[in-house]
Amino acid sequence: MSETSRDLLRLAGAVLQPGFEGKLPPTWVRRWLGEGLGGVALFGRNFANPAQVAELTAALRAERPDVIVAVDEEAGDVTRFETWQGSSRPGNLALGAVDDVTLTEAVARDLGHDLAEAGITLDYAPDADVNNNPDNPVIGVRAFGADPDLVARHTAAWITGLQSAGVAACAKHFPGHGDTSVDSHVDVPRIGSTRAELDETELPPFRAAIAAGVQAVMTGHLLVPAVDPRRPATLSRRVLTDLLRDELGFAGTIITDGIEMRALRTRYGLEGAAVQALAAGVDAICVGGDHADEATAARLRDAIVAAVAAGELPEERLAEAAKRVEQLAAWTAQARAVAVPDRAGGVPVGLAGARRAVRVTGAASALPLAAAPHVVEFEPPRNFAIGPETPWGVAMQLAALLPGTTAVRLAAEEVATDFLSAADGRPLVLVVRDVHRYEWMAGAVATALAARPDAIVVEMGVPASVVGATHVATYGATRANGEAAAEVLAGR
Repeated sequence: MSETSRDLLRLAGAVLQPGFEGKLPPTWVRRWLGEGLGGVALFGRNFANPAQVAELTAALRAERPDVIVAVDEEAGDVTRFETWQGSSRPGNLALGAVDDVTLTEAVARDLGHDLAEAGITLDYAPDADVNNNPDNPVIGVRAFGADPDLVARHTAAWITGLQSAGVAACAKHFPGHGDTSVDSHVDVPRIGSTRAELDETELPPFRAAIAAGVQAVMTGHLLVPAVDPRRPATLSRRVLTDLLRDELGFAGTIITDGIEMRALRTRYGLEGAAVQALAAGVDAICVGGDHADEATAARLRDAIVAAVAAGELPEERLAEAAKRVEQLAAWTAQARAVAVPDRAGGVPVGLAGARRAVRVTGAASALPLAAAPHVVEFEPPRNFAIGPETPWGVAMQLAALLPGTTAVRLAAEEVATDFLSAADGRPLVLVVRDVHRYEWMAGAVATALAARPDAIVVEMGVPASVVGATHVATYGATRANGEAAAEVLAGR
């Protein structure tokens, strides 16, 4: 192999951030790091506990000290670091409901220290989307809210907090995934806003992120006709170079959302999407949520090299992308060196924030519960970002406070059963997530309230509709949200 070919392979590897299976790096990842792989992306499958993650990242750095170790950790319903127990932090919508930027910064700093101690250097967060469509199937509680100014100030605070702990933040999903009715894991969402509406709604949080010094921005696989009527944002030079770079002035690293997501893969293929993203202005390709193997990484690397050889991707553009990845790695090394942990005693900041977010509407006199209740938790379909393994709800936490609590969890196909009989005259708690989005769930809750108007409704999604005489909104379904709700129900 010629020196030129080796250089191209090294550059192509530098812009990849693949995932992998296992709690320790597989042989191929170790080998690729020695050959120039710029970073890796960790997912829930790679996490057991903080000590194990620290061992994993140490093994990566033994092969390449400046490797970027990334994770998709939003400290909310989307959690990888605490995937098996649920996040100990309240999530973005809850922080937006409290609307205290000092709290948001503190929660993000607390998370940053946990990630830094485990050897993670880049977090694919915060979610800077404005969730102005309550029926959005993939954002919802992941956003700080529906008001652009609120989202902007909390996005900036979150970035400041996380990066003060030595972990690079990555604002997503540019230019904004909030006003969509399609999940980009499945198909291409279309943002119908005019350019003036984009400036007013979608773009302010990203402007605030850039002003706050965010080190990375993640693209959304979105069609935005007001900017580019033909190509999704991830593949659009008009969106990434003309708008994000030239107009908004972002000089950091641009990273794709998972390149294997069907919004791109079904139309352009993995290789085509990766090459076109780099040509449009992307600096790093995230892959491996679903395709976490060497063969996929090799396909992408080889396709990038072939595209340079064919003149489809200028070598200068690839070198520029690799240089930005190198600069991000250098920033993380410097930031880790100067970050100072500032752990405070007392109540963890995440639980404190979740407690402040809880809102009770209606007959607050019905609380606390007079006895151990029967809890019915309605399980909606999980979106791809959250994943199926992360626990949620209030039943477990409530049982710890009120021994004798019983519970059942029901999905759409199960609600025809007699789910009220187990209550047997005891207090009844109905736990929902985004009840406004699911006819089967709304119907089951209406049936329950007709028979038991005294039932307490706990909404752990977006509280777009308030039902029941006593309604408790948590603004998220994390472990911390569940614990805070259980405390309200139990009077603790």
